[in-house]
Amino acid sequence: MSSSVQRRLGTADAVVLGLAAMLGTGVFAVWAPAAAAAGPWLLLAVVIAGIVAACNAASTADLAVAHPESGGGFVYGRERLSPAAGRLAGVAFLVGKSASAAAAAGVFGGYVLQVQPLPAAILAIVVVTVLNVAGVRWTARGAYTLVGGTLAVLLVVIVVGLLGPSGAEEVASAATPEVETVPMRSGPLGVLTAAGLVFFAFAGYARIATLGEEVRDPGRTLRRAIVTALGIALVTYLLVATALLVGLGADRLATEPAPLVALVDSGDTSAFGVLVRVGAAVAAGSALLSVLVGVSRTTLAMARRHELPAALAAIGPRGTPWRADLAGGVVAVVLATLAGPIAAIALSACSVLVYYAVINVAALRLPAAQRRWPAWTSCLGLLLCLGLAVLLPLQQVLITAAALAVGWGICTMHARARG
Repeated sequence: MSSSVQRRLGTADAVVLGLAAMLGTGVFAVWAPAAAAAGPWLLLAVVIAGIVAACNAASTADLAVAHPESGGGFVYGRERLSPAAGRLAGVAFLVGKSASAAAAAGVFGGYVLQVQPLPAAILAIVVVTVLNVAGVRWTARGAYTLVGGTLAVLLVVIVVGLLGPSGAEEVASAATPEVETVPMRSGPLGVLTAAGLVFFAFAGYARIATLGEEVRDPGRTLRRAIVTALGIALVTYLLVATALLVGLGADRLATEPAPLVALVDSGDTSAFGVLVRVGAAVAAGSALLSVLVGVSRTTLAMARRHELPAALAAIGPRGTPWRADLAGGVVAVVLATLAGPIAAIALSACSVLVYYAVINVAALRLPAAQRRWPAWTSCLGLLLCLGLAVLLPLQQVLITAAALAVGWGICTMHARARG
């Protein structure tokens, strides 16, 4: 069996894999809770989330070039700070991305089989796990089609929202279905809470950093891919948020469990409702393809350094860490069973913000010659990550703290036992 992952991905492949993680669950599920917190200031929340993502992307890009290997923040924290810091980043990534996978599966189930969403969600995780075990090359190819389809669906939503006021008026008077509720702050702090939730939708560029061992020419590829994918996602989210505010209004948007469907599923544009439902399911599948691969690559890196059982570092004949892939799928199934999509999004956002806080600190330890971006971007990213994390819904903040503490403790005991 091969002992290493093959380098076979180019810049375009890495960009598409990052977009597959970003243009997925969040863009179809995050708007209602974000609008409930930010109200008419939703666009400001999107901009703040974009600033946080840009700062984090700058730190991630510099670190990914300095350490072009699988593992992302786990490797960066370990090499630039300490094993304990790397362990915290690794656990935060695994918790956050496992919750993200659960949220994606929940969105998929809700759109594909509304009467029994959980069985559909579990089936989606199982199928995607099998595809990931089959190899990154297949996943990258599939992501091209999935990302293209998602962008086409979002373009329809943007056009209808901005140019179809008659349809929006009918939506505003329609009956509103029940939406999963999570207690939210309001007012100025609510804008920051919303920014933390919207950040969940940006966090897919971390998927690119975990491909350090699988891309050709990491020094050029990783920087270009992260910046390009983030820029495309930011423009897309601003356009979608504007269309939703124009078409639905902030109050209506806050009560819609599927706002993109509600926007187009009315009047002369009702035929587009089916298209958006299919697009949401496809996007959720796309997110699963990317997120679960990222989980397995971080698991691989931690297992190689004895932070997790060495058995998880096994590489199969197809060049993939198949045991880590299977473990990630099992954890995602458990979380999808225990939490709804909105709660999973909040949990993921909090964990991933902690992960990027470690990355920003690690980036500050890079020599000036290895930094392409100024140090103040990492400082700003650190402050914003910590601030937004603590302002997320309290229950998810407490659950995140407990999960990180338990996970960090288990990894620490395992590492000490291995000497």
